[in-house]
Amino acid sequence: MQYVTKDRGTSITDLWSAYRDTPDPELRRRLIEQYAPLAKYVVDRLHLQPSGGISYDDLIGQAIVGLIEAIDRYDPSRGVKFNTYAYYRIRGAVMDMLRGLDWMPRSMRAKGNEIVNTIARLEGELGRAPTDEEVADAMGISVEQLDGIAQDISGQALLSFEDTLDAGDGETPLVVGDMVADDSAVSPEHHAAEQDQRRVLADIIDGLPENERLVISLYYYDGLTLKEIGKVLGVTESRVCQLHSKAVMRLRGLMKAVFPD
Repeated sequence: MQYVTKDRGTSITDLWSAYRDTPDPELRRRLIEQYAPLAKYVVDRLHLQPSGGISYDDLIGQAIVGLIEAIDRYDPSRGVKFNTYAYYRIRGAVMDMLRGLDWMPRSMRAKGNEIVNTIARLEGELGRAPTDEEVADAMGISVEQLDGIAQDISGQALLSFEDTLDAGDGETPLVVGDMVADDSAVSPEHHAAEQDQRRVLADIIDGLPENERLVISLYYYDGLTLKEIGKVLGVTESRVCQLHSKAVMRLRGLMKAVFPD
C-alpha cells in the first residue's frame, strides 16, 4: 500500500535522494508530511481504546514521533522499503508510550501471563499444543471466561521479535527483530539461535487451530485489517480481536515451552 504522493512535481524517490545527499530540515519536513498518513494508519490498525487521559490525538502525536525516528534512521541499503520499515518503528513508538503509562491494568497483564505460562506448562506435559478446554480447566475457569480474558486484552498483544511479516511485492519476509536497530554485530551463535527460533515459530503457527492460524495469516501476511478479516470469516470484528489475542498468547506460551530462557 502506498501512503505518499508526488510533492510539487518532485517524486518521492527524488525527495529521498536529495535528503540522503543533504539532510536539510526542509527536506525532512517534506518527507514527514508525505508519510504522515502512515502514522494515522498504524494507530487505526492497533484498534486501541484511548483512556486514562490518553486521547486519539496523543496516539497520533506519538506515531508521528516514531515516523520521524524512522526517517532519521532509515537505511535503504538494507533493501527494505521505507513503508515497511516505518510501520514497525511507528507501532513500536506508540506501544512504548502505552507501556510507560501502564496502558494495560496489572491485573489484566497478570491474567495474560498466567495463560501464557499455563500453555507453556501444558505443552511440556502433553507433548502437543493444549486445547482451549485444557487451558481453561488447568486455570480453573470456563472456556467462556478464557475467551473473555482474551477479549479484554485484544488489541494489546505485542508482536514477538521472532514473528515473520510480509514485506510485499515479492520481497523476502521480514522479522520484527530486524526492525530494531543493531548497536553491535551479532555473533554466529546468536544468529543460529535466532534461525532456530524462527523455524520453531513457523511450525507452531502451522499447528494453531485453523481459525487462529487464518487470523494470523490474514493479519500479518496479507495485511488485512481486523474488520476486513471479520468479513472474510463471516464473524464480528470483536470476535476477530479475540481470536488474534488468543493466537498471540498461544504463540508466546508455546515458544516459551520450547525456549524457556
